[in-house]
Amino acid sequence: MGKGNGNSNYTMNPPPEQDHTPSNSPKVPVLETQEPEQVDESHRLLPSPLQSTDNSEKTEQEDEEAAYESREKILIHDFELDSTSSTDFRSVPPFSFKKLWMFTGPGFLMSIAFLDPGNLEGDLQAGAIAGYSLLWLLMWATGMGLLIQLLSVRVGVVTGRHLSELCRDEYPDWARLLLWFMAELALIGADIQEVIGSAIAIKILSRGVIPLWAGVLITASDCFMFLLLENYGVRKLEAVFAVLISTMALSFAWMFADAKPSGKELLIGLLVPKLSSRTIRQAVGVVGCVIMPHNVFLHSALVLSRKIDPNKKGQVQEAINYYGIESSVALLVSFMINLFVTTVFAKGFYGSKQADSIGLINAGQYLQEKYGGGLFPILYIWGIGLLAAGQSSTITGTYAGQFIMGGFLNLRLKKSVRALITRSCAILPTIVVALVFNKSEASLDVLNEWLNVLQSIQIPFALIPLLTLVSKEQVMGVFKIGPALERIAWTVAGLVIVINGYLLLDFFLSEVNGLPFGFLVSAGTAAYVAFIVYLISHSGSELSNLVNRLLFTGNAYSGH
Repeated sequence: MGKGNGNSNYTMNPPPEQDHTPSNSPKVPVLETQEPEQVDESHRLLPSPLQSTDNSEKTEQEDEEAAYESREKILIHDFELDSTSSTDFRSVPPFSFKKLWMFTGPGFLMSIAFLDPGNLEGDLQAGAIAGYSLLWLLMWATGMGLLIQLLSVRVGVVTGRHLSELCRDEYPDWARLLLWFMAELALIGADIQEVIGSAIAIKILSRGVIPLWAGVLITASDCFMFLLLENYGVRKLEAVFAVLISTMALSFAWMFADAKPSGKELLIGLLVPKLSSRTIRQAVGVVGCVIMPHNVFLHSALVLSRKIDPNKKGQVQEAINYYGIESSVALLVSFMINLFVTTVFAKGFYGSKQADSIGLINAGQYLQEKYGGGLFPILYIWGIGLLAAGQSSTITGTYAGQFIMGGFLNLRLKKSVRALITRSCAILPTIVVALVFNKSEASLDVLNEWLNVLQSIQIPFALIPLLTLVSKEQVMGVFKIGPALERIAWTVAGLVIVINGYLLLDFFLSEVNGLPFGFLVSAGTAAYVAFIVYLISHSGSELSNLVNRLLFTGNAYSGH
């Protein structure tokens, strides 16, 4: 045979008399002598089988939208050296701080959603109206949020794909497009709050020179900053977010130290559950702010930034372990920041006449009046922390928008084009909102309530698909969650959905006036509930079996 390196241009054929091949053996084709030009031409027109395989695999990969290209992923050192990485997921190598450091990043980007301006407003209102009494709920709500985010991590690491990609394959086209539309609505609602929060911070720090609408335009430029940072690699982007989170932590810790809240009341608030009819709305707000629909999609994509082979069970289990530690630390930091904000406003404004009127836009001025100036005026410390929260959350919103759009629609667009589309979808309505609602603080508070309702409506459309997929053996294999964890997860999801349902009911009862509007709300509510029932019945869980039995019984009864 000719040499594979192509140094020889001729193929020698064995003489016929020396051919001892049995007559029943398959005939081996004999290559004729070829001229050099013919060999080159045949190599050009007929690529080798190996090349064909590589090209077909490449084509398949190009047809599939990917969260991160292979060259962008971070290589985890010593993964391939672990003998357990390929077979047994029950036995993983000893804990390594070096590896933990390599996995650190996605959880902190995820935790930004727990610290966005909407959350901070919920914190300050809870502190001003309920005092320290809802700190226990803040702690448990953060724990529930952690459970949901760990399930999101599990789906991403085990499958090598993020949640919106998996939804594209799991549901029929009409359901997939509806889920995508709901996710985009939730993202736009969150982004409006985040951009306006940044604009308020810019107005504070400029002493009112820069109006709200101009602050919105300045904040819009974060899209280009994001694109610039992304070109320098994932770790550089994660480092920027670490600086922003540190800025928030230092700013609000400084405020906490200035306010000197009661340690005894703080501990009682954390350890003793207490709820009253006067604080029920704030309690609902505390829980509702923790689960952000776009954040569930985002976290499942962020974990794909590390190079993990889904076929190696040991690697997968080790990655799940390290991501679990990292996410827990990140949410502990976010809990402490939320705690600082809540206790500062509890100490300063609980029981005061300003408690019911305090909001994001006037909080800085109230803090200045209460705690005074000093070396570093608390008004500007608040402004710096609010700006860090707004800027970081708007950038992660742009990031989440790319994954949601690319995953559900499988768009083959450049990341820069996708980021601009995502940013425009949020910025244009935000500019309109800033111009229309800039007339008074009361109008901004009304807007914020409507945006909270918009995001609350979307929560089931992130949680139900997540729990459906993480419980499926066809998707997760040996990493599907067990029955006990599945029940706990569905209980937490049900609790969050019911709490947000109460918020919706309370809001619509107070805001819906007139027969035409009431009819539209009723029709929309019926369609909304029907879609939730469809998603649950599709999940294959114990709850879905119950729903299917009820539907079957109802159909049989109506048939008679």
